[in-house]
Amino acid sequence: MFRFAHPEYLHALYLLPVLVALVWLLHRNKKRLLEKFAEKKLHSVIVSSYSNIKSYFKFGILLLVLACLIFAAANPQVGTKLQEVKQTGIDVFILLDVSLSMTAEDIKPNRLEKAKYQISNLIQKLHGDRIGLIIFSGQAYVQFPLTTDYSAANLFLNAVDVNSIPTPGTAIASAIRLADDSFDSSSTEKVIITITDGEDHEGDVMDAVNDAVSRGIKIYTIGLGSTGGVPIPIYNNRGEMVGFKKDSQGNTVLTKLNEESLKQIAATGHGAYFRGNNYEDYLDKIYNDLSKIKKSEFGVKKVTDYEDRFYYFLIPAIILLILELFITEKKSPLYRMINRKLGLE
Repeated sequence: MFRFAHPEYLHALYLLPVLVALVWLLHRNKKRLLEKFAEKKLHSVIVSSYSNIKSYFKFGILLLVLACLIFAAANPQVGTKLQEVKQTGIDVFILLDVSLSMTAEDIKPNRLEKAKYQISNLIQKLHGDRIGLIIFSGQAYVQFPLTTDYSAANLFLNAVDVNSIPTPGTAIASAIRLADDSFDSSSTEKVIITITDGEDHEGDVMDAVNDAVSRGIKIYTIGLGSTGGVPIPIYNNRGEMVGFKKDSQGNTVLTKLNEESLKQIAATGHGAYFRGNNYEDYLDKIYNDLSKIKKSEFGVKKVTDYEDRFYYFLIPAIILLILELFITEKKSPLYRMINRKLGLE
């Protein structure tokens, strides 16, 4: 198998035709200036020793050197053998509330965006652990299952917003049950992290928590929002705030953080409760706690062992560069002698 370790460097190859065009323009401009300076028949006298062919040849060598250096920087690699690597870690499902109340701006820029930012930071720190994301409002859905493909996880996370689930509400119990069902039968330690404002409208949360705990699942909770209550802003299609959410009587709806519920969930789930704010990253604190949990094997994957071959391009580049230094732009004595005998000089 063949690949480049840094294929993004290959985009620099687009510079080569640009350089060719620039050199051609400079050469044409130099030729025009020379024609203005002296008549054409005097050119062979003024620049009698200059060789256009050698000049182009030297430039061609430099282009080739630059191309080789770009390929070397991209680091071509050859796959030599397949290796089986044991995958060890823990399984973590994050339950993210995407109900409309999560757009409240008591945490900047709003509760949901702050949560997404912290989840993204957590994903970047993971090494070997599997992570999954379940989003919920009135219903719960798996945004992405347990995976170690952290790049894909970030892509799916970025797509989450309050329109991801059309059903209004905050079904924490449904999200916990879905996470419980989505864990596989491996012997890894299993953790649920629930990020919400805690306004559960569905009821039977503790039944779901007890079921999860009976299967050895640990549950952490992070509460986002103000206990005093804040209004929920409404934005139009242009991103302009047009007011606040109101109830059927025309009163402004206030969303409050229900800390007691989240504390109870965490205590029953043998985890911990954290109240989110604008300054601290509680997912980072939870990750530090999770890093102390014993890692378990959950699978084996085959990976290709690659060896670097950048020197295939670096060595020719050095040789060509040394060669270019010894080539002058002057006509060779033999070339000039032949031209004189032919009456060309």
